[in-house]
Amino acid sequence: MKSISGYQMLPLDCLQYIRQLKDKNISVYFEKENINTMDAKGEVLLTIMASLAQQESQSLSQNVKLGLQYRYQQGKVQVNHKRFMGYTKDEDGNLIIVPEEAEIIKRIYREYLEGQSLVGIGRGLEKDGIFTAAGKPRWRPESVKKILQNEKYIGDALLQKTVTVDFLTKKRVKNEGHVPQYYVENSHESIIPKELYLQVQEEIHRRSNIYTGEGKNKRIYSSKYALSAITFCGDCGDIYRRTYWNIHGRKEFVWRCVTRIEQGPEVCKNRTVKEDELYGAVMTAINKLLAGGNNMIKTLEENIHAVIGETTEYQISEINNLLEEKQKELIKLANKGQDYEHLADEIDELRDKRQLLLVEDASLSGENERINELIECTLEYDDKLVRKIIQSVTVYEEHFVISFKSGIEIEI
Repeated sequence: MKSISGYQMLPLDCLQYIRQLKDKNISVYFEKENINTMDAKGEVLLTIMASLAQQESQSLSQNVKLGLQYRYQQGKVQVNHKRFMGYTKDEDGNLIIVPEEAEIIKRIYREYLEGQSLVGIGRGLEKDGIFTAAGKPRWRPESVKKILQNEKYIGDALLQKTVTVDFLTKKRVKNEGHVPQYYVENSHESIIPKELYLQVQEEIHRRSNIYTGEGKNKRIYSSKYALSAITFCGDCGDIYRRTYWNIHGRKEFVWRCVTRIEQGPEVCKNRTVKEDELYGAVMTAINKLLAGGNNMIKTLEENIHAVIGETTEYQISEINNLLEEKQKELIKLANKGQDYEHLADEIDELRDKRQLLLVEDASLSGENERINELIECTLEYDDKLVRKIIQSVTVYEEHFVISFKSGIEIEI
């Protein structure tokens, strides 16, 4: 060995292994310290030198920690980009976006808000031959969730998420108050808009905390159908589940209250709804909304008419600028724990307006024809559309209440 300091282990372990070698008449010679372990004085000297090496390693570790602490206090972000999908570093060490990988990140966020499960998103990526940041073909649900919860994709950075608790073994653990954490805003270019990131965090929380019914039973989120886990019983408050009736050998799909399925009509008497009836109620509510049943949609349509003849690129640019301002205000309120619902509604309205303007259909020539096309595309039931705009559906004996994510409720 060149030096004792080359041993990255505890001194006692070092001595133990050297003694085992001595028992086999194998000596270890440390060139730098001129120590031969077969010498009678070797072990005494080795113990002293091992202790010094430990102190040196501890001192070096402490200096590194202090250096990192200073950098964090200055807001300087240090990110390992080797296994960080979406980004790499330029010559100056700054994070820059990798366009191809950024599209994968956007896809993951989009599919999650469209109702896909973590497993479903992973399977889709595997099917398309997309590898993880570590170069592996298999996507684990935990890997997808980490991407969805990583604040670096909105251009921010939370520093010191983990901390080294043993300078010899280099063991790292989650930072749960061991050392201060630092949150740096706008440290690099973002891939995901901040309001979209917040929506994802809310959806993660919602899926993990589905408690329904009088007994507040824990329910598992299902991504198989758009209305799963968001259709509720107006009688007992439990969720409605998709099942089927066997009528003369023919399957007919229906939705029923889970409490009634599990405990019988004595506990919950609310009705069973045919799937066509449920889908029809949802689409009727959507069409009422689009037909101008509220001030928000009326204003939106007026704005579309006002700008439809103008340059679309200019209009989208104006909306993007306004969205950026609203997003910054929302993040500030969210960080302070203040109510940001009114801002979220404004952002939703602006995002819907922008989405309508982004619809590409060169075959449409007239103003009225273009708007009619946009409205007609929602006349038929569509899972993706429902996932994007419906918050919940409540089933009562004589009617439905459809709640939209914008806060609007329509009774059918």
